[in-house]
Amino acid sequence: MESQLAKLRDLADLLTQHGPQLVMGLIIIIGGVLLIKQIMRSLRANLAKLSKNAATVSIVVNTVGVILLSIVITASAIEIGAKPARVVAVLMFLSLIAIGIVVIFRPLMPTLPFKAGNTVKIGELLGKVETVSILNTRLRTFDGKTFFVPNRKILDDIVINYHFTNTRQIKINITIRYDQNLLQAKQVLEVVMIGDPRILAKPSPAVYVLNLNGNGVEIGARCWVDNKKYWAAKCDLTEKIKTAFDFNGIAFAHPQLDIRHYTENNAFKCEDQPAKEKIES
Repeated sequence: MESQLAKLRDLADLLTQHGPQLVMGLIIIIGGVLLIKQIMRSLRANLAKLSKNAATVSIVVNTVGVILLSIVITASAIEIGAKPARVVAVLMFLSLIAIGIVVIFRPLMPTLPFKAGNTVKIGELLGKVETVSILNTRLRTFDGKTFFVPNRKILDDIVINYHFTNTRQIKINITIRYDQNLLQAKQVLEVVMIGDPRILAKPSPAVYVLNLNGNGVEIGARCWVDNKKYWAAKCDLTEKIKTAFDFNGIAFAHPQLDIRHYTENNAFKCEDQPAKEKIES
């Protein structure tokens, strides 16, 4: 019992002597880690604008993070009472090892081909990436469902990232009847696309005759738009094309099916008529 009380007294004396230093050390650690996260997030965003090489950006950001974390730990250890020379030497050694691992092995590690905020299609799932963790990716589809997709499945599947490029091509295919004015229909499509301010001038909008179907001529309208404006622009163009065709009297083709009906009586007449003529002759 006396030994336990002695230990408690020693602990109380230790806290009395070094308590403020321990508290300041913890404050430095916690505040430093939070500040490092903000710096790394800002640095990653700025470097992503300058370079499209995600591996290089990741190496630079992680290296800066290791250096800043070493500085924070050093300041905390010195505040507690550790000898600066030994702390700096140990942390410099560990920092060099960590930076070497980042530089050498980071490019060899598989990375996901998207980041939070991107619209992607993973297998049959289409939605917006909300968060990415070590184990899974949280994907929110456009009908309000949330999916947690394992990262190992993503790495083994086909992924379409709709935000990977700055621009995207709009494709609208329509079919008009054979008796309609083809050149007029192509001109109307070009005018509709050029008249939309969201459509880019280069590459310039173009109209092609894609196919001669059984019920009409298939025409394809092609133009480019900023990635963020894709869906709204495509929906608006589809509506404008329908309105413009109606105004110019251009009729869309509809599925057609020719049906010929033969009755048994008609079939017998076709067969008996030659025989009757033969007898009368």
